[in-house]
Amino acid sequence: MKHRWAALGIVLALSALAATSAAAQGGTTNPGRERQPEIALGQNYPNPFNPETRIPFTLGPAQCTDQGRLYRVSLTVYNVLAQPVAIPLLMADGTNVPQGAGGEPLRNLLLPCGQYTAYWDGKYLNTTREVASGLYIYKIEVDGRVATKKMIVTK
Repeated sequence: MKHRWAALGIVLALSALAATSAAAQGGTTNPGRERQPEIALGQNYPNPFNPETRIPFTLGPAQCTDQGRLYRVSLTVYNVLAQPVAIPLLMADGTNVPQGAGGEPLRNLLLPCGQYTAYWDGKYLNTTREVASGLYIYKIEVDGRVATKKMIVTK
């Protein structure tokens, strides 16, 4: 049990460090370099949840003018031991149904700027087994930039 608490402490510390460094990187500009992609990772809802949740995120600036620009997006859910647990699915625009027949996994997808929602059914990767109650971290990576948030599963 001590190892789990130690791992949780490490994950939370790294999460805070990643958020701090991401904020610091966003505030600096380097002339002559390509502008970093703008990402906004929202809090999942409902939180805590059982058995499914949705994760909102936004790509690009608030006023999206370049629809031709595509962002490479990956979204992964991790447990407190930093083990990958799930790849959420991209939801179809304006619906509560995952996009496509089984939903498009958010792994290296090319998406234009805009607002999106991911869906996670609370199950482990490629199984029908539900995850255990507890704290989970979800991480979005957009063209090399990373943002993380925490979520809670309750049973």
